[in-house]
Amino acid sequence: MPFISQTQRQSDYNLIPASCPIVIDNGASYFRIGWAGESEPRIIFRNIVQRPRHKITGETVTIVGDHDPALLKYFDCTRSGPRSAFDNDVVFQFEIMEYILDFAFDRLGADESPINHPILITECACNPVQSRSKMAELLFETYGVPSIAFGVDAAFSYKYNQKLGICDRDGLAICSGFSTSHVIPFINGEPVYEACCRTNVGGYHVTDYLKQLLSLKYPHHMARLTWEKVEDLKMEHCYITLDYASEVRLFQKGGKEAEEKTRCWQLPWTPTPVEEPPSEEEIARKAALREKHGQRLREMAEAKRSSKINELENELKGLEFLIQQLRHVNGNDIPSFLAETGYISKQEIESAIVKVTQSLRKAKGEQDEIEEKQDPSATEKYTLIDIPDNMLTPEQIKEKKRQLFLKTTSEGRQRAKQKRFEEELERERRNKEDEQRRLENPELYMEQLRIKYNDLSEKVEQRKRQKTNGNNHGNENNNVSGGVGRGERLNAAQKERMRLLTTAAFDRGKGEDTFGIKDEDWQLYKKMSKDNDDEDEGPNEDEAELTRVASRLREIDPTFFPKSEASSSGSEPPRFRPLTQEDFQILIGVERFRCPEILFHPNLIGIEQAGLDEMAGVSMQRLKSRAQRLDLEEEVIGITNSVLITGGSCLYPGMSERLEAGIRMMRPCGTPIRILKASDAVLDTWRGAASFASTMHFSRQVFNKMDYYEKGEDWLRQYQLKYTF
Repeated sequence: MPFISQTQRQSDYNLIPASCPIVIDNGASYFRIGWAGESEPRIIFRNIVQRPRHKITGETVTIVGDHDPALLKYFDCTRSGPRSAFDNDVVFQFEIMEYILDFAFDRLGADESPINHPILITECACNPVQSRSKMAELLFETYGVPSIAFGVDAAFSYKYNQKLGICDRDGLAICSGFSTSHVIPFINGEPVYEACCRTNVGGYHVTDYLKQLLSLKYPHHMARLTWEKVEDLKMEHCYITLDYASEVRLFQKGGKEAEEKTRCWQLPWTPTPVEEPPSEEEIARKAALREKHGQRLREMAEAKRSSKINELENELKGLEFLIQQLRHVNGNDIPSFLAETGYISKQEIESAIVKVTQSLRKAKGEQDEIEEKQDPSATEKYTLIDIPDNMLTPEQIKEKKRQLFLKTTSEGRQRAKQKRFEEELERERRNKEDEQRRLENPELYMEQLRIKYNDLSEKVEQRKRQKTNGNNHGNENNNVSGGVGRGERLNAAQKERMRLLTTAAFDRGKGEDTFGIKDEDWQLYKKMSKDNDDEDEGPNEDEAELTRVASRLREIDPTFFPKSEASSSGSEPPRFRPLTQEDFQILIGVERFRCPEILFHPNLIGIEQAGLDEMAGVSMQRLKSRAQRLDLEEEVIGITNSVLITGGSCLYPGMSERLEAGIRMMRPCGTPIRILKASDAVLDTWRGAASFASTMHFSRQVFNKMDYYEKGEDWLRQYQLKYTF
């Protein structure tokens, strides 16, 4: 389970004597600080620093540890990510380290005055002297610490468990932390740093790998896959498998066992509300309301129509009165009279009367009667059509042509109107029949529509393919035609064009080229253009019917997509459906053991280093070489009888069995191997350091500020804590 931060400020700092040391477990993941001799640290928080800006004032603040989610309301935390003072378990950013120590001493209860307590602080094995020197300089000069002692975190954990009787004086400590993993051998209770081994893989890499896998698997839930949540999932569900290859094959095959090992994380989900069918009272109420609204709209339309009719009638009466007055006006006074009315001539007034009359009749719904009345008078307009041309003057012939054109145009409009009217009636009749069939059997009607749509679509596609193949005759290299001859791919219009071109070329080749002298020669181009127009006709009946069927399917089936839309997008369009509970589930199957496997095979994430079991073998080989050099081989024989695993990344189920199997493959047959778990893999380091700092032996292991100034960095290079009393 995840570890909870404890940052409540302590109030008993002034009650602790100055001789009591302060114990600091400076881990790459968590910072723990407390007093020597106690069993639990006082303050625990994430060893990170964040510096966001205020959204309004722009002021920068420093947040140490886990930030409060409430701060997101006032501070912009997106531009300032969490920063750590560590690089592969080595402190190198001491500006950040200073923020962390300020926060830690403040939470412990210290004021701004110098820290008058000795300090025991942990570090990684074989810590570089530059990092140790900078840390000593920070503690001595910034905080005024009287004395300091440095100790290895894994050594304190091993000594604490040795004190509890869990492990022996000779053994191995396998410590897998946040960013690194170490294997340290112990001989007579003291760590042998010459034989230790290190790999830059830890819990951070496992969490990051799991986050990447889940983000790739569920990209639409990336916002919920935060670092803290993924770390919780890792601690709760991940495990170490004894045989990685067989476990992968198990999940590849699937089956009941794989399903049992798969874990599900259910995200918050609100089901889509199911719309219940309205009751009869609701339907009747809505129908009455629609009728009421419709009646109101009809009354408004009728009032508007009546108002318009009144306006037109008044305007018509005014124009007719104006015409009557114009008849009694003398010819010389007509221009001045018209100037007062705003009209130019009598013809303009008559034209306005005609327009107003037509608008008035249209408003009264007498348009059909007007057209019917205009038909008998049409013969009176075209008086010259039936008279022969030899009986007419040139001016009358021109008028006859004009009347013929007007009559033809008018008849064409009437025919088009009649055709549209008949098509509309036919469309309404078919729609009524379709609706009747749909109401009788909706499923059968839908199936028949889909079959009809597929048949029509196939016909149209086949016609397009034939047309495309026929139009490709201009390509010289177009020989991939499925065995169909060139002439068979041409339609009738193209064949006729080819015949005309062949005839013209044959006639021209007989002798002198006289094509174009006669007017009849140019008729060839008209015929070819006519054929080309025939090719580019609009959609045929099949295409029109296909469009109608597709429109009908789209009306009654929202999930239907025409093939033309799918092909234009290049892929099948998504079928939209309401989201279900399964869409908000994150399944963790193979990721449960695939992510922690990088502790044994770091090459899975591109790190070419040794795994935990191989590190143990390397450390034992180095220890064996050292023992041979010092003639201490008998001390190395039973070292695998006490292998302690500690650190936050050793808490996975199956870690002991996997380490035992890996180490057994490197040791001779019959060698005793005993894998031991620390009493508390996370807090044993601080507890061991607190227990060590509470003894009298600790005061002889520290170095004070005078030693630092006199002996300098070289003395820190040789400094090494003795853990055995």
